[in-house]
Order: sequence, then C-alpha cells, then structure tokens
Amino acid sequence: MKIVMLGAPGAGKGTQAKMIAAKYQVPHISSGDIFRTNIKNGTELGKKAKEYMDQGLLVPDELTVDLVIDRVSWEDCKNGYILDGFPRTIPQAEALDAALNKDGTADSGLDFAINVDVPDENIVRRMSGRRACLKCGATYHIIYNPSKKGDICEACGDTLVLRDDDKPETVQKRLAVYHEQTQPLIDYYDGQNILKTVDGTQDMNDVFAAIIRILEA
Repeated sequence: MKIVMLGAPGAGKGTQAKMIAAKYQVPHISSGDIFRTNIKNGTELGKKAKEYMDQGLLVPDELTVDLVIDRVSWEDCKNGYILDGFPRTIPQAEALDAALNKDGTADSGLDFAINVDVPDENIVRRMSGRRACLKCGATYHIIYNPSKKGDICEACGDTLVLRDDDKPETVQKRLAVYHEQTQPLIDYYDGQNILKTVDGTQDMNDVFAAIIRILEA
C-alpha cells in the first residue's frame, strides 16, 4: 500500500496520513522529516540538502527525490508507506514515478493518491482559528479545540498567539502557491487512475472512515 496524500495546506492531510499509517502499521513519511533525519545523521544526501537550506534555497527536485527514494527503500517500507508533503510539483511527481518504476515490476509504483478536498474559505477560517503556545509547542483552536483557560496554554501557562503563518493574508498566499504548483498533481494522478477524492470538510473521523472505505474497496 503506497499512498501519496494531496490537499491544500490546512486541509488535514497530515492528520489523516498519521491515522492511516497507525492503522496499517506503515511509515508516515514527510519530506521535512526526511531532511531533518539526514541532516542530523550527517549522511551525504543530508549534507547536500543542508548546503541549499543554509543558503535559504529550495532543495532541488533531483536531490529531494533521491532522499525520498532512499527513505522508501528502508526495511520498514516493505509493506508500504504514506508520502505527505511530497511530491509538490509535476516535475517531482514525474521524477518519483521514474525512480519507483525503475525496476520495471508491476507493483513498484504508487497505489493511491488521496486528495483531501476543502474549499479555500474553509481553510482560511480553520487556520485563522488556530492558537499556538510558542513556549511548549501546544496548539489549540478557538472553535474546535479551545484552551479551557482562554488565551492561556493549559500545559505551561504561557500566552497563546495567532502565528504569522496562520493569519488570513498569509494563508491566502500559501493557497495561491498551492493552486499554482500543486493542484495540477490532482490532474496528473487522475490521469493515472489512482486519484481518490474525499470531502475534507467532514468531521476528522468521518474523513478517515471515507479513506478507509477507498483503501479497502
């Protein structure tokens, strides 16, 4: 079971990816985690990635794909994996497909591309309601998961804030980038007949149930 998760920032695809990974006992793999692990362990790929990141540059597609392919070759991925946050663009998707299909076996490619679909206005409302504790990292939501202490963190007592990247104007910019760069992936995977779309506006557990029905159909 090899799955790539699609959806706009704030759609909840990361949460669903973790839940799927836990149910089927396969790794939840995010590109950010791969970068951090390789840099921390001082691997050759990690050193190359760090050179770009230290300069504030994006890690090139070819190197990112190399990191992902290296990760999915680990023993814990033999029964599948969930890719979250990668690929982000058509060139990345094409490079990933080429690498996965290099051995020529029928089952080497991806099995599903799960698109968690949420309208932009819902995402702006959802993300602008987030509140974070910058001291301990705890997160809340003024509607869905409010702190029992108002604007105070229940865990450490520090003041909760609306992070800059959750402000409506910032979210709108992130969504614009998503629609320009990542939305075309939906058409790409639809063309491969592996795209499955779920309504991400539902309750989190209902979204999960819908995904499970797709995977086990």
